[in-house]
Amino acid sequence: MAKLTEIKTDRLLLRQWLTDDLADFATLNSDPEVMEFLPCILNREKSDAMAEKIKGLIVENGWGFWAVEVIDSKKFVGFVGLNRPAYELPVYSCVEIGWRLAREHWGKGYATEAAKASLDFAFNELDLDEVYSFTSVFNKKSSAVMERLKMVDQHSNFNHPMVPDTSKYQEHVLYKISRRQWADNHLSR
Repeated sequence: MAKLTEIKTDRLLLRQWLTDDLADFATLNSDPEVMEFLPCILNREKSDAMAEKIKGLIVENGWGFWAVEVIDSKKFVGFVGLNRPAYELPVYSCVEIGWRLAREHWGKGYATEAAKASLDFAFNELDLDEVYSFTSVFNKKSSAVMERLKMVDQHSNFNHPMVPDTSKYQEHVLYKISRRQWADNHLSR
């Protein structure tokens, strides 16, 4: 078991999952708009199983897809963080950055704020050389977050192995940021 990492930003706490998060997580996973570009809407049982898996990976690694809480309200709003995908991708054994937030919390900059803190952790604490992100070619909101993070489109679209062949959302864009790019973007401010 690794030392659990929590990350604080100006407005957010990235932390381990709590039992109290499960109902709100199930609500966001059952929202068709939140889940539009994902393989399927999750019922409560599948949502809870996903949260338990994510929680277990955080216990194992000390980091992962952290639960995101708004500090002022103590409100759970979704997850943001890092993950090693367990399925085959066009990049071998990568660490990805990802996010999923409840719709009522979109447009507040939470995904970008938490993702910046996650990337800082990836490069400065985990000492990673690069981090990837990917989403359906139709998911312009997630692609916009990747671009705000200064991630670079690799122009290597791929069919996501976890998305059914019959889904129009199977084709994904692949973004990447290196440690050098991250440092250059932060030193130039």
